[in-house]
Amino acid sequence: MIRFFHTADIHLGVENYGKIDAKTGIHSRLLDFKDSLKTIVDKAIEQNIDFFLFCGDAYKTAFPTPTQQKIFITELLRLQVAGIPIISIVGNHDNPLSFGKSNSLEVLDYLPLDGLHVIAKPEILKLDTKNGPIQILGIPWPTRNNLISDKEFHLKSSKEITEYLSQAVYNIILELSKKIDKNIPAILAGHLTVSTGIFSGSEKCAVFGNDPIFLPSQLALNCFDYVALGHLHRFQNLNSHGYPAVIYPGSIERIDFGERKEDKGFCSVLIDDKNINNKCSFEFIKLKTRPMVQIEIILKEGLDFTQQILDEINRHEISGAIVKIVYYVPDGKKDDVSLQEIQQACVSAISLAAIIPVRKNVVREFRASLNVDMNLEVLLEKYLETKGIEKTQKDNLIKKAGDLYQEIALLQNSGLEDTQKVNLLDKSELKEFNL
Repeated sequence: MIRFFHTADIHLGVENYGKIDAKTGIHSRLLDFKDSLKTIVDKAIEQNIDFFLFCGDAYKTAFPTPTQQKIFITELLRLQVAGIPIISIVGNHDNPLSFGKSNSLEVLDYLPLDGLHVIAKPEILKLDTKNGPIQILGIPWPTRNNLISDKEFHLKSSKEITEYLSQAVYNIILELSKKIDKNIPAILAGHLTVSTGIFSGSEKCAVFGNDPIFLPSQLALNCFDYVALGHLHRFQNLNSHGYPAVIYPGSIERIDFGERKEDKGFCSVLIDDKNINNKCSFEFIKLKTRPMVQIEIILKEGLDFTQQILDEINRHEISGAIVKIVYYVPDGKKDDVSLQEIQQACVSAISLAAIIPVRKNVVREFRASLNVDMNLEVLLEKYLETKGIEKTQKDNLIKKAGDLYQEIALLQNSGLEDTQKVNLLDKSELKEFNL
């Protein structure tokens, strides 16, 4: 029996919430990700697994800081000292966008360490573990960089290049799968996007159309006992009714509030040659991660707005959590919420990410497009249209206004005193229209 851990999307360097830790000088979110990674490695050493499979995205960017590199390499060295081989697949965050630059994991290839394998191009790796051999077909993130200098693709659209990459990678998988020894357990490991996969949180803002897409059936080939993937942050099995399982273990920590309800962890996988019907089984192991609490409240009229929010905060466990508060202000009411009191109530949280008021959008009154060249009749018609007056009443008002306008013009040229003009207008039948 061969047991291994499957993890991905470590993303060291995500620091969108939290604060600087006073003891270490390191951002609290970086420490959260470090703790999750350390927990996985602790369990791997404790269980003396046969190998550690990491399916890409070690860092947030392809240019990690020395501190981020130290954290990642320290944990890899702990595995190496324990005699546990490591297989790392290069992910999209590990790849620089510029052509010719090294990926963030390439430096590992130059370390004089046994049992550390970085897969930066499609290949089959045969690994001799303490419980027997295993084959790993590794597929890194399909990058476009290699096509930039090829004149054949200079005039191709983004969609055409994406479709080409998808088909080219699938053809590579098919060709390499023919070389798989069916007498030895085999795994397909890649950092890829599967068409039926569920994106979550920060991933939803990604341009889905730019990712090379693969069907589950293109990966769940019968020569494999397990398909290990990275890239999507939610744990999911995309072949739950078939064999082999197609697994995303998800990220090891929550990236943003879109992932606040998701469990985070890794997969413990067991391959047993004696079990003919289901040679491979897996278990999702949950990690204790930083809670993200989003508090939403619809404020009621007649009650103190601030106190309503404070009462709602007290109904949640926010100690050590990352908190976001969203409150809905009643229509037409002034937002007199005391932000200082809200902040004080959340002092036990490690971070108050945001306090967001939500108001109903006010419908702006339509204003007619007017200009000085329009005559009185046109101006009145456009004005009365904005007031929603029905046509019969509108026509009558326009006619009466025209008559009044003529009376005023006659009076202005009559030579009468202003007092006499006013008296004559008061007797006019047009006064009922208040014009």
